[in-house]
Amino acid sequence: MTYEGWPIYSEAQIQLIASAADILSRLFGYLTPHILPGVSTAELDQMAEEFVRREGAEPAFKGYKPPFEEAPYPYTLCVSIDEEVVHGLPSPHRYLQSGQIVTIDCGVRLEGFHADMAYTFSVGTVSPQARKLLQVAKEALYRGLLYARAGAHMGDIGHAIFSYVKSYNFAVSEQLTGHGVGEAIHMPPDVPNVGKPSKGVRLPENLVIAIEPMVQMGSRRILRGADGWSVRTKDGQLAAHFEHTVVVRRHGPQVLTSFEPIMKALAHV
Repeated sequence: MTYEGWPIYSEAQIQLIASAADILSRLFGYLTPHILPGVSTAELDQMAEEFVRREGAEPAFKGYKPPFEEAPYPYTLCVSIDEEVVHGLPSPHRYLQSGQIVTIDCGVRLEGFHADMAYTFSVGTVSPQARKLLQVAKEALYRGLLYARAGAHMGDIGHAIFSYVKSYNFAVSEQLTGHGVGEAIHMPPDVPNVGKPSKGVRLPENLVIAIEPMVQMGSRRILRGADGWSVRTKDGQLAAHFEHTVVVRRHGPQVLTSFEPIMKALAHV
């Protein structure tokens, strides 16, 4: 079988993606202490761009034009608050508030190769229901990652995510997916968060993908926000989003991005 257009790379190329992923992971650790009540989402965006450029890399989202948009994306980060599922726009007029949950999504480009990562944070003290949503969404990512191995089926990843999320009566949108990543920030194939075990294409070795469950507390239905970019839950309930860039290997996943810098930073907050 051929995989035309899919990001299947040499070890040297994967090392470049890993280097981009390292910068990205450290960026998240750098931002973590600043995710506080009273901080504007534009401040976070500015800090992120400055960090990435200091590291000799480029923000991968800034200037990226998806096929369905009329203009390129203007920011380094997507910052999605509460009911925003993805693609929330940073703003100098939008300040974080205690009790919110906020997803930071970012991509980095280094020497022509990309990495992508997302993490949903608590701002101050959040409700027990919000904490559970974050726990389930994060664990769903790890359940999906288990099947990022050569010879597994694409449906295995989606089934692992969906079945785990459903067991807690949460939902995933069938319209939002993970994706290939490497020489572009978004590449084929789509990596759905729903699927059937042992169904779909078999995953080839050295395929690089972003796996990213987007989990909703209520209905799976979504709609586009008035700003033209953000995607929100239709029922206004909370959403959480976690993402890793990963290499499909023969014996299992090689996860290139890391949440460890976030965990270390949170331990000192």
